[in-house]
Amino acid sequence: MNTKKNAATGESEHLVEDAQTLLGATAHIAEEKVVEARRRLTSALERGREVWGEVREKAVAGAKATDQVVRDHPYHAMGVAFGVGALLGFLLSRRN
Repeated sequence: MNTKKNAATGESEHLVEDAQTLLGATAHIAEEKVVEARRRLTSALERGREVWGEVREKAVAGAKATDQVVRDHPYHAMGVAFGVGALLGFLLSRRN
């Protein structure tokens, strides 16, 4: 899970770096189409940062809520985990 998270974070960081490099490389060009494309790219980067921040906040809040529920009801959590594991094991064993 951490590997996928790190890969996604790395890819998004590379995308942002590439976009900022493109913005810097086209800063001296004053053609109307380039200026409009730069404005849209800058706007998209800002929206992306906002969405990323919201997603991160929701994920952290969800993890904290899950942690609290598991701490409040450890035996229920173990029972649910056992049940889900048994059901998945049953379903996967039937495939073969």
